[in-house]
Amino acid sequence: MSDFNSLVKPGEPVQKHPWSRYVALGDSFTEGIGDPEPRNPGGFRGWADRVAEELGRGHEDFAYANLAIRGRLLQQIVDEQVGPCLELQPDLVSISAGGNDLIRPGGDPDLLAEKLDAAVQELGSGGATVVLFNGPDTASSVLGRIRGKVAIYNENLRTVAARHDAIVADMWSLRQLADPQMWDEDRLHFSPLGHHTIAMMVLDALNVQHTLEPLLPKPLPPRTWREARSSDLVWAREYFVPWVIRRLRHQSSGDGITPKRPTPGPVFGPTGSMLPRG
Repeated sequence: MSDFNSLVKPGEPVQKHPWSRYVALGDSFTEGIGDPEPRNPGGFRGWADRVAEELGRGHEDFAYANLAIRGRLLQQIVDEQVGPCLELQPDLVSISAGGNDLIRPGGDPDLLAEKLDAAVQELGSGGATVVLFNGPDTASSVLGRIRGKVAIYNENLRTVAARHDAIVADMWSLRQLADPQMWDEDRLHFSPLGHHTIAMMVLDALNVQHTLEPLLPKPLPPRTWREARSSDLVWAREYFVPWVIRRLRHQSSGDGITPKRPTPGPVFGPTGSMLPRG
């Protein structure tokens, strides 16, 4: 895809894109966790909803479904979401999977890529455009210890994309994600600012004009060592320890959760305004 300034200027008509039905697959990242919006189905917005909003702008026949469920491992996404996705007959599919696997001890980036390869082949078998997400650079986050595995997985993913003519949404190269304000309080999911920034990147990767503008976070005030240490302890108590307990109990944050948008539907109403949510 060629790179160009894709921001739609005021009064400028929106160029047509070739897609009419978009289905998003994945885990909490695609579900939109970290970007709360009470009016949205499921109570979250996220990058995928933001992308669908832009794809639906000026396209009356555009429909969007989101089958992602938080906590899902790659094999679960393949088993639970690929089949239903194909039944919806999309011409645009995004899949982000493998992050939850890599966090766990023993997560094998080579084995994960093999599973992803088969899924991408199946998703693209009907001619749909497939978008794959690589992992962000975790060097400056609490996930720094898995940076090497993420890098290996990313290289494997590029091979998968090349084999099946898929588009790579390049999270690793999105250096803005190194800013702490791009992340939610749990340090595992993205904030509204992060989701917005990622949505822009995806639309640019698709070579689609859009109305999203870059949002720059305000600089954080400096913290003392004591303040930083206190913040780390609060994070460990409220987020890390519960995560560990769920793993030990073989529980998932997605237990009992259903897809927030299981069937394709329009994003905009007949007047061009956002449809009521909820």
